[in-house]
Amino acid sequence: NNEAKMIEKIALNVSDNLNATLSRDFDGMVGLEGHLGKIQSLLILENDEPMTLGISGPAGIGKTTIARALYNQLSPDFPLRYFMENVGGSYRNIGCGDHGSKLRLQEQLLLHILNQTNMNVCHLDVISERLCNQKVLIVLDDVDSLDQLDALAKDIYHFGSGSRIIVTTKDQELLERYGITNTYHVGFPSNGEALEIFCRYAFRRNSPKYGFEKLAIRVTELCGNLPLGLRVVGSSLGGKSGDEWEVIIHRLETSLDEDLERVLRVGYETLHEKDQALFLHIAIFFNNKDQDYVKSMLHDCNLNVEHGLRNLVNRSLIDISTNGEIVMHNLLQQMARQVIQRQEPWKRRILIDPHEICDILEYETGTRTVCGIYFDTSEIGEVFVSKGALKRMSNLQFLTVHKRKHCEKDIVCIPQDLEFPPRLKLLHWEVYPRKSLPMKFHLENLVELHMRDSQLEKLWEGSQPLTNLKKMDLAMSCHLKELPDLSNATNLERLNLNDCESLVEIPSSFSNLHKLKALSMFGCTKLEVIPAHMNLASLESVDMTACQRLRNFPDISRNVSKFSISVEELDQVPESIRLWSRLHVLTITSKGKLKSLTHLPQSVRHLHLSCIGEQRIPYFKKSLQRVELYLNSCRSSLVRGNCELKEGLTCPYDTPYTQLNYTNCFKLDREARTAIITKHFAEGWACLPGGEVPVEFDHRAKGNRVTIHPMSNMSLTIFKVCVVISPNQQTRESEQLACRRISKGIEEISVYAIPRIQRKHLFLFPSYLLQEATSREVVFEFS
Repeated sequence: NNEAKMIEKIALNVSDNLNATLSRDFDGMVGLEGHLGKIQSLLILENDEPMTLGISGPAGIGKTTIARALYNQLSPDFPLRYFMENVGGSYRNIGCGDHGSKLRLQEQLLLHILNQTNMNVCHLDVISERLCNQKVLIVLDDVDSLDQLDALAKDIYHFGSGSRIIVTTKDQELLERYGITNTYHVGFPSNGEALEIFCRYAFRRNSPKYGFEKLAIRVTELCGNLPLGLRVVGSSLGGKSGDEWEVIIHRLETSLDEDLERVLRVGYETLHEKDQALFLHIAIFFNNKDQDYVKSMLHDCNLNVEHGLRNLVNRSLIDISTNGEIVMHNLLQQMARQVIQRQEPWKRRILIDPHEICDILEYETGTRTVCGIYFDTSEIGEVFVSKGALKRMSNLQFLTVHKRKHCEKDIVCIPQDLEFPPRLKLLHWEVYPRKSLPMKFHLENLVELHMRDSQLEKLWEGSQPLTNLKKMDLAMSCHLKELPDLSNATNLERLNLNDCESLVEIPSSFSNLHKLKALSMFGCTKLEVIPAHMNLASLESVDMTACQRLRNFPDISRNVSKFSISVEELDQVPESIRLWSRLHVLTITSKGKLKSLTHLPQSVRHLHLSCIGEQRIPYFKKSLQRVELYLNSCRSSLVRGNCELKEGLTCPYDTPYTQLNYTNCFKLDREARTAIITKHFAEGWACLPGGEVPVEFDHRAKGNRVTIHPMSNMSLTIFKVCVVISPNQQTRESEQLACRRISKGIEEISVYAIPRIQRKHLFLFPSYLLQEATSREVVFEFS
């Protein structure tokens, strides 16, 4: 019996040591080496102090995979080691009460780490007694409560010198509450990495197959770069035709894969009831919205929004971007919709099913429970809205109606005297069918009014209580003839009037909009009158492009950082522009002969010039030579290298970071073309008319592929690439140029947006290859 036990123990030890060797299961996993390098630097393995490290991130991001690879890598240096999977699930499944569950967890850990077949743990100090002098490596995977950490890693100093305890969790706050300050957050892979992950499962290679490039990018975007989603969807698409891809993609746009949903629901189900409600509100109404805006929208909804947002971030259910926007993953949004659909109909606070909403609006069956409606009419025929249907839902605060502008099938019929509920904060109604809003429209609580593509000719009469209004979007309301009195909209921050083609003037009440940050009036083709000397100090961005009847350059704000304008006849910009000390991006379109840009402030970094008619590039100051210059439709010839300008002035070719867009500039002279083609690029690109690769390029090929044999003694190989591109007559939209570079079996893809071209053009850009990636052969493929 003793001999049999000894043989069994030896076999277990051998098996354990074999498992501890570096596995090839992780070879080639995209982005893994980067994660492991950063985590190892946090572990400080040369330090003998025992240490705990937390790894956090959303469900499906790859925490377990990273932890498993790290465990395999570190195991040879630790005589006692154990990777404890699914700690949270194991704890819940034991079902022995808190104390009993903790004892069973300790028992499970000790059995495996000490290679024993049975053990009876009768108190919670057994771990510290058995492992106090041992150097251990323990990974506690998917921890979701403090009790689990209490049971398994209560005191790091209970373990021996050099020990490392690694904890993975979806809840960053859990680590903070337990005092684990040494943490690593697993972020989403880059777009390139995400595409590569997807391709490995869909095509068993690093890049898309020919003909599947756009479909692959579309799926990657749909999966939101989540590795689990990329793996599951990629595996389901492998070996299928393009038509089959389209069917599966359409299905993915409306519902989640069952395995994916099961994983993603875990984080949601462990939330407090109020945080669950906040999660659903964000998923349906407020994804990619500014967090301060969301707080103002939900401040009286009894949700404790600030605390709730912090919890959602800690659980990796949302992110807060660097500019303060709340960002929720596409797949989590899908999961949220399915959560709502599974609720009992009479308990739903948010309505999203279009057929259910249709019945409620026609038969006035809504209740006070409803606080939000998201109505997509694209799958509905005619919709009849009864006069009191909305008012009956007295707690309705968020109303969004999506309708396709040119779809004649989905017709929304509403009465002129439709009654909106008084608590309404968000009114987002696309293609609103009436010429004005109802007379009894309550505006005092309205925060956002979004009426794109509407049939509105005017909004309302007289002065209204608008102190809560922050956003107003009337874009593409081509029948809108006048704006209302906005004197009381003192908190308005953003106003979008793009393509309001019938709008003639901006009212003088604009002078009261002292918090207005962004004003967009692109395509207001009849706009003639802008109040003189508005000078709104709050304005940061103004777009008056394609306002063809403007005759002057308005003095609208000296604090603006981004300004775009079209002026019919503009000889020069006013001298007052030199006082616009925060101006960073300037775009000018003019039919006039713009002679000088010498008044530009030093702050300008991006200058866009669109020249209509016979016009030369204007003079500009030498001190602005690092400005990125973009030119469009400048039909007259550019003069030679120094532009025949006055002393102290220069042309933009000498900066290696410029993007030179000479699209459809068909009269470039020889010297200008030579200056562009021979220009050194560190970054950026150039696009100019041309049908043949210039003689300066010594590696040439026809078709979409060229092979190069670089010099082997170079530490850095820099290629300058020139591609002849032809216009696509099948589309009016911009195209993309994909460059795939293959060296040593490694593929890299760069994608450039190509402006709309009328004839063949040359597209030039740099490509860098480090020595370690250099082989005897480098292949470039273009598509």
